Amino acid sequence: MHVLYIIVLSIASIVELFVLCKLMGYRQLSQMSMFDYVNGITIGNIAAEMATSLDDSFVEPMVAMIIYALAAILLSWWSSKSIRARRIIAGKPSLLLNNGKLFEKNFRKAKIDINEFLAQCRVNGYFDISQLQSAILEENGHISFLPKSSSRPLTPKDMQLTPDGDAPVTTLIIDGHIMPGNLKASGKDEKWLKSQLQTYGISNIEDVFLAICDLNQKFTVYPYTKDEIPPDILA
Repeated sequence: MHVLYIIVLSIASIVELFVLCKLMGYRQLSQMSMFDYVNGITIGNIAAEMATSLDDSFVEPMVAMIIYALAAILLSWWSSKSIRARRIIAGKPSLLLNNGKLFEKNFRKAKIDINEFLAQCRVNGYFDISQLQSAILEENGHISFLPKSSSRPLTPKDMQLTPDGDAPVTTLIIDGHIMPGNLKASGKDEKWLKSQLQTYGISNIEDVFLAICDLNQKFTVYPYTKDEIPPDILA
């Protein structure tokens, strides 16, 4: 009976979590503020406690989860109506670097040291911070970088060009399996696909790790390399 009781409570907690997450919105899954993070952990802990509780008191955890979810919804609504509330709840962006100056006060306020900042610069492709015009710490903890006009990549607009519009590539094969819906949407058939694979010397679809086709009908194949040892160039 205890096992059956736990199963029922687990299903009930999963259903309640699903409904509450829908009500709180997808922001819980993407750009979480500090309150969203703490609130999500708390609701998850209450749900786990509810699922494994062997006593007859399961109403209290359900009510607590609803209260936390309602608090998140109300605070989200309040922050959408008031800029001051938004800054209190979610915080505001902090300028870390601008025009060749590092603002140590904002570094201390954000609890970020210079080594972590330089690491984030390198991760985003800036090994020389003199190439940056500005660096901003966003409310969600990510750092946004604005390169100097002389260091940013050349764009077609700079060359007064108007290229054709682009579109996402179509995935035709994943893990050795044809994606029939994508293949049909691209206006191709399996006969065309197999002929393209033969140009790469591939006869079996099961040997393909990934195959894609772009808007310009460029077909690219990535076969499996299970037995191939990657070069050790990062040591």
